[in-house]
Amino acid sequence: MTVLIIEDDATLNKNISNAFASEDWSVQSVFDGELAERILRKNSFDCLVMDINLPGKNGFELCKAFREKNQDTPVLMLTAFADLEDRVEGFDCGADDYLTKPFFMRELIIRVKKLVERNHKKRTSANGDELLFDDICIRRSKKQVFRQGKEILLTPREYNILLQLMQNPTEIISKRDLVKSIWGSALDFNTNTIEVYINFLRNKLDKPFGKNTIKTKIGYGYYIEAR
Repeated sequence: MTVLIIEDDATLNKNISNAFASEDWSVQSVFDGELAERILRKNSFDCLVMDINLPGKNGFELCKAFREKNQDTPVLMLTAFADLEDRVEGFDCGADDYLTKPFFMRELIIRVKKLVERNHKKRTSANGDELLFDDICIRRSKKQVFRQGKEILLTPREYNILLQLMQNPTEIISKRDLVKSIWGSALDFNTNTIEVYINFLRNKLDKPFGKNTIKTKIGYGYYIEAR
């Protein structure tokens, strides 16, 4: 997952960036609204975390301009005030959520993950049969997988593992859970076999495209990430 942190307080910006990096997110940070706007013209993110009181262009102005071109990417606004009018104006500008300073980093991360998950489900629903993540598309009715418009031929096991990962894009899925969902709980299956299938998937889905989407969190399991 990718997040853009737009916060002019250098210490807070660093703390937020470190918190997301510890969750294995790809993080980019910026300190003023005008520079953030230039970055958003060239790059896409899974979520934006932006302060209201920014130099150059404030959060309200930035969010409103961003929504003119992008209606999908979630935006969480930060403010030093709990004023109702600020929250109303933020939502009117297109923000999806609001957090008042000071806040717990854990709460910020949970809220952002929920926003990203909700947006992913909305995109999936809007496309009906298609499940989308980054430049990967699964057409479930025909069990087809495409990347950058090119069809990737997968075995049934490879397909089912990818499907599980794409249906839970913000979660780490353990080897045991993958075995249980694909082979069934009644089967006493060696979880190391999952490593073999993950390697097959990477060779077909990632390496030919110069990507590193399928990630391993050692001791926990697997997840997917867009960079």
